[in-house]
Amino acid sequence: MLRNSATPRSRHKNRKRNNPTRKAGFCSNVVGMKALTSSAMLLASVLLILNGFLITSTHSEEEEPIEDNNSYVLDKDLPKFGEPIQNLTVAVGREAVLICVIDNLQTYKVAWLRVDTQTILTIQTHVITKNHRMTITHVEGRKWVLRIKDVKESDKGWYMCQVNTDPMRNQIGFLNVVVPPNILDYPTSTDMVVREGSNVTLKCAASGSPPPIIIWRREGNEPISSDASSHNTSTFSIPRVNRLDMGAYLCIASNGIPPSVSKRVMLIVHFSPMIWIQDQLVGAALGQRLTLECNSEAFPRSINYWMKNDTIITQGKRFEPSTHEASNYKVVMKLTIKEVDIGDFGTYKCVVKNSLGETDGSIKVYHIPSTTTTPTSPPTTTSLPTTTDYPYRKNYKNKIYRPIDEYSPSSKILLGDNGDQWSIDLSKDKERYRENSATLEDQREKEAFVDNDTNSNARSTSHLNFKDLNLLLALLMMFHLR
Repeated sequence: MLRNSATPRSRHKNRKRNNPTRKAGFCSNVVGMKALTSSAMLLASVLLILNGFLITSTHSEEEEPIEDNNSYVLDKDLPKFGEPIQNLTVAVGREAVLICVIDNLQTYKVAWLRVDTQTILTIQTHVITKNHRMTITHVEGRKWVLRIKDVKESDKGWYMCQVNTDPMRNQIGFLNVVVPPNILDYPTSTDMVVREGSNVTLKCAASGSPPPIIIWRREGNEPISSDASSHNTSTFSIPRVNRLDMGAYLCIASNGIPPSVSKRVMLIVHFSPMIWIQDQLVGAALGQRLTLECNSEAFPRSINYWMKNDTIITQGKRFEPSTHEASNYKVVMKLTIKEVDIGDFGTYKCVVKNSLGETDGSIKVYHIPSTTTTPTSPPTTTSLPTTTDYPYRKNYKNKIYRPIDEYSPSSKILLGDNGDQWSIDLSKDKERYRENSATLEDQREKEAFVDNDTNSNARSTSHLNFKDLNLLLALLMMFHLR
């Protein structure tokens, strides 16, 4: 606390009440300090402060009573605070600025103090503390600005602006220092390697002001196991871990002061190999290109290869083995037979090994015979050209119409009275006729009404021969009459 070293009695007896030195509470030795250099003056001021400025003056019981009308300067003539000191919230590493506004200071002195440690920081424009991060400036004749650069968390607390009047006048302000979250290396978990089926606990510790909130997430927003404990605490547990839980987990700490921070913890799950095969029986023809496929899971990473007849298959002219990593523990194995030969039929094995075990799967390749077909072509037929088309009507009852070989020696071509051409087959085993102007397709469409009775067919055939002869005679007579 700043106290005036002069007692009320001495001020009452002193006729020179307007002496500025007495008003400031300094002893008479201050006058001699004007001859000192600036550095010596500063040292002397500190000594005076330590020896008298901070000591509370006491009154003797034998001292004369002081008259009320002469004891103190009127209150309106004393310094006054123009405005309160604003409380500040500053992030660590930034600059804090505390402003004390004083009106009517006259020749009184202003000091900044740290309340919790009772440390004098500045007097007037001189920095008393050894903290090189603090500076004091006097601005606009009424503002005393205390600046603290590169604020540390230890700077948090109450600060006092004090004027050495009697009684002393002061006001205080609070500096709140906020600290972004920081994840501590210990006891935060590091990368973990566990066996499948065991229990896992991940820990994350973080500091900051205000205290940070911690949440757990999987990298890539993959789902977290439903059996896991709450992932909004510093401790995260997974019972009976399995291969699906393997991957990177993020511990994220935030307290509203940017930036939020995170730490990546890798969870590695070890398990013995497993294989599954979609098609265990595959057929192929000779000369065909064939690909066999196996899917495996294992961690640590496995050794994968193909075998046939207890012999490992390697890259060559006939075979092309390959592997593709679908994930950090999934592998797709493929074996391509470039051109299937008779010796390639049989059983193939895909084998998977790692440090925890070995397994294999079988695929059987069997022979599919190739089928060949001989193409057939329809018989070639010809027809005589005609320039005029006429309506054509026939009775198809009990008749079968079939293609006529126009160049057969048993068939004859006749010309009717209306210009139509007729081809008549007079052979005994082929009783049929066709209009030459009709195409082969038209003739094929004229199929119908085959009588299943043999005797009826015979009578129909005899009747057909008789009608054909009558028709032939009629055509000859008509031609002769013309």
